[in-house]
Amino acid sequence: MEYTVKSGNPEKQRIGCVVIPVYASRKLSPSAKIIDKVSNGYISNLVRRGEIEGDLGNILLLHNVENTLCDRVLLIGCGKEKDVDFNTFYKINRTMVKTLKSSGATEIASYLTEIQVKNKNINWKIQHSILAIEEDLYKFNLLKSKKKETRRPLRKFIFSVHGRGQLMEGEQAVRQGMAIASSISLAKDLGNLPGNICTPEYLASQAVKLDKQHGNICTNVLEVADMEKLGMGALLSVTRGSRQPAKLITIEYMAGEKKQAPIVFVGKGVTFDSGGISLKPGEAMDEMKFDMCGAASVIGVMSACAELQLPINLVGIIPSVENMPDGSASRPGDIVTSMSGQTIEILNTDAEGRLILCDALTYAEKFKPDVVIDIATLTGACVIALGAHSAGLLGNHNPLANDLLSAGQTSGDRCWQLPLWEDYQEQLKSNFADMANIGGKPAGTITAACFLSRFTKKYHWAHLDIAGVAWKSGKEKGATGRPVGLLTQYVLDRVKDEN
Repeated sequence: MEYTVKSGNPEKQRIGCVVIPVYASRKLSPSAKIIDKVSNGYISNLVRRGEIEGDLGNILLLHNVENTLCDRVLLIGCGKEKDVDFNTFYKINRTMVKTLKSSGATEIASYLTEIQVKNKNINWKIQHSILAIEEDLYKFNLLKSKKKETRRPLRKFIFSVHGRGQLMEGEQAVRQGMAIASSISLAKDLGNLPGNICTPEYLASQAVKLDKQHGNICTNVLEVADMEKLGMGALLSVTRGSRQPAKLITIEYMAGEKKQAPIVFVGKGVTFDSGGISLKPGEAMDEMKFDMCGAASVIGVMSACAELQLPINLVGIIPSVENMPDGSASRPGDIVTSMSGQTIEILNTDAEGRLILCDALTYAEKFKPDVVIDIATLTGACVIALGAHSAGLLGNHNPLANDLLSAGQTSGDRCWQLPLWEDYQEQLKSNFADMANIGGKPAGTITAACFLSRFTKKYHWAHLDIAGVAWKSGKEKGATGRPVGLLTQYVLDRVKDEN
């Protein structure tokens, strides 16, 4: 899809379709008033007759409107003008795309950018229009033998801006929107691939591919023997039952000042999670291919930042394994020694994400990070607590947590902070090792983060539990690409603050 910005009145757009907002109570937007005036009251007459009320989701597609140069005018109901927020704006754009896909128009001029969204400027509206459009257009057809082609696919969107003074900023918003949308699609593709294709080795190859695509990215992959030398007993305990060798993938993007401490992202990369000896129920086990969505989001955010050539230092660390049951798999009751030297009693082999993350978090120390953020589909308890709307956020540094909460509000890819009180550490006590890898059913998301916190005492750290937001089940089953939007916005905010 091609995106661009342009200033100019809607009636002068020689294009397949012009998209115009209309508000509830039959209130016309500025662009609708212009079309109405040149067409001798055609729009207001339609509104008066009740052809479109302006309620959220209303649509009316008009052809050959008098005194306009476009083939079609699409009127979109936006609800009450003062009530438009992120979610409403997103729904309006999705409604637009769903309608246009079957309209026959291939080039579109959108005046939805004139909608007033609370506390958001024109750049935000352009960027998030692109994200909404690409979300609706995304299809995972890589593995289908027959790919359904759209007869007349959408191929160009032009966003309206107010005068030439906004063109340069608008083009930058387009660039950011396209980079983030592309990276979200990359994360979705990785998440949607089945476990027999997306193995730890495949994930490593995708990280190496980033290295080849971007001159400012350097990728390194540690093999099992390398991890054994580093003493990563917790990570390697997970992969013992699999024929797929573990990989520890490091992606470095160093475009900031040499003295600048990097932001480190750590993404859980379990390419298939059977639960190991603590075998999961068979129902919906196919969805355990999504257990590497934390890793996919790290690859996605590194790709977006490299594409935008942001002046900052970043490191992505991906511990990648497959968790399978076999004669050599870890057993409940086994005790392993982590890279930090702390010992762990494995009471449940299905609590494997924290075992690979703890060694990766210790490994992160070598980069002398400014902050470390880990991203993981870690606990079913987070799904129960927060559902599919918000990722869980915990950490040891409130300013970092606040920055992530703020980035979530800006991006619409939200998170919600849970407590990380010392009281919860009691649940991880073991009679035989320094700690157990589970703390029982109560506060499962919190005790999982408490476990990780024992390996993050040397730096500022935040943990995002994305178990509820990383993929959808049911008819729309598939990876969401979250939280690439949140993490990229966090980096953009950091760049803005430091410049």
